[in-house]
Amino acid sequence: MSHSVRVKTAGKTLRLLEIIDDLQGGTLGEITEAAALPKSTTHDYLQTLRQLGYLIAEDGEYNLSTKFLELGEKRRRRMEIYQPARPEIERLAHETGEHASLLVEENGVGVLLDHEAGDDALRLDLFVGQRYPLPVTAPGKAILAHLSAERTASILDECEIPAATQNTITDRDRLYRELEDIREKGYAVDDEEHVQGVRAVSTPIICRKTVLGAITIGGPVQRLTDDRIADELPTKLRESANIIEVNYVHS
Repeated sequence: MSHSVRVKTAGKTLRLLEIIDDLQGGTLGEITEAAALPKSTTHDYLQTLRQLGYLIAEDGEYNLSTKFLELGEKRRRRMEIYQPARPEIERLAHETGEHASLLVEENGVGVLLDHEAGDDALRLDLFVGQRYPLPVTAPGKAILAHLSAERTASILDECEIPAATQNTITDRDRLYRELEDIREKGYAVDDEEHVQGVRAVSTPIICRKTVLGAITIGGPVQRLTDDRIADELPTKLRESANIIEVNYVHS
C-alpha cells in the first residue's frame, strides 16, 4: 500500500468516527450517506473499527466505544502538569464554591484538562477534554498572552474567533491590546465573553519560561464582582499557580 493510500485510509477512518460522533450514533445507511462513501466501503471500515474495540454495534446502530475515554484518561495522567495541578483545582473549587479548572494548549486549541465544581457552582456543560478557541476564554487568553509573539501570531492567524456572546473580542487589534494588558496584570478576565452571565479569572502556569497551561475560577456575574476580580481571585490563583509550578519542578 502506497503512502498516499495509507494517508487517505487514515483520513477516512477518522472522518467516520467524527461523523458517528456528530450523529450521536447512526445506522450503516445514515453513516454511509454522511460520509459519501460506497455502502460496502463504509461497512468494511465500521466492522474493522468494531473488531478493534473503537465502536459498538447495538440495535442496528454504531456508536463510539468507551475505549476513547480510556485512551484519553491515560494520556491525561501522563501529562506532567496534571498531577501537580489536581489538588489545587480541588482546593480552589472548595474555597470559592465556584468552578475551578485547568486548561492547556494543544495544536493551537484550548483543552479542558481538569475541572472541579464547588458547592455553589452554576450548572454548566463542562467536561474534561472539551476544546475551545483560545481567544474566547480567560485561560485561553492567559496562555496566549504569555506565549512567544511568534507562537501567538501563528495561533491567531489560523484561528477563527466565533462570537459566542456580544462581549466576545473578535477584533484582532483589540485582542492584541487585551493580551498586552494581561501580561502587565498577570491575569486574564472573561467578562461574559464565552457564556452569557458567566465571568472567569485566570492565571498562567509558567515553568522555566514555558507556558504549561492556565488555571481558572469561574462563576455568575453576581458573585464574581469587579472587586473580587481585581484582588481576591487573582491572589488565590497566583498562590495556586506558584504551588503547582514548584510541585511540577519537583515531581
